[in-house]
Amino acid sequence: MTNASIARDDTALSKLIEDLLVARNLRGMKTIQPALQTGYYLRAARILNKCRGHVLIGTGFPVVDTFETDGPVGAIALYRALETLGATPVLVCGPPVSQALMKDFRVHEIRVGEHQEQKLEAFEALYKFHPDAVVSIERPGQAEDGGYYNMRGESISARTACFDTFVKHAKCPTIGIGDGGNEIGMGNVVSALKDLDIVASATCVDELLIADVSNWGAYGIMAFLSVWNQTDLLGQVKPREILDYLSGLGSVDGVTRQNELTEDGLDPSEGESVLLALRQLINVA
Repeated sequence: MTNASIARDDTALSKLIEDLLVARNLRGMKTIQPALQTGYYLRAARILNKCRGHVLIGTGFPVVDTFETDGPVGAIALYRALETLGATPVLVCGPPVSQALMKDFRVHEIRVGEHQEQKLEAFEALYKFHPDAVVSIERPGQAEDGGYYNMRGESISARTACFDTFVKHAKCPTIGIGDGGNEIGMGNVVSALKDLDIVASATCVDELLIADVSNWGAYGIMAFLSVWNQTDLLGQVKPREILDYLSGLGSVDGVTRQNELTEDGLDPSEGESVLLALRQLINVA
């Protein structure tokens, strides 16, 4: 097979993955998909496939006084995949999710602070880690007014640590994964979001990935990493186990706001079916 035919196959696979991950159109991501240039999962995976140093993975969306399950599940799955491939992932998040995860993962904690403190915090961390890539998975993105808002339009600024500064000042490629319009990266498609009932994020990234559930966006990247490295990374992901782990640490579902083994109101069987479909696309199931 020639390099050109391999490239065409990868582009076709990316399109299949992109369509699969917004097929349910739970929060309008299928509607905004035309605003993105086809191949976004392929391009993001190419970035991460090259990484052998630090990869900063921002996650954790504040819900009431804790954090939601969408975001950390995908972040943990991607963390483990990148570690398997020889990179050094670091989860970047604020309390309480940072405190919950630091016993089992490399965690860099960020805190709510003034604008200058946020910039200094980001500059110091970026200098320390010198990352190969910065990834945001279901991390709140600043709106045009500088505030943070949840899917209900409620301000969550007082409880949100700023990861936007990492994305804005990184000297490496940046990737954002979101499912509703208020996450880091959605600034890339801000005009396409005008008809959605959301206070949109204005923060941009190099590659924006969309999915019906942000966790699933991590799986889309991992599909390519599995193919290129000839290892079934997707088969190693156990959503129920990760959800059970997070529940024990105090997580809640972002939609129901209950401590339960769901993501965005969906039973884990939905995420498992997405994993199976992705594995079938890459012929490992």
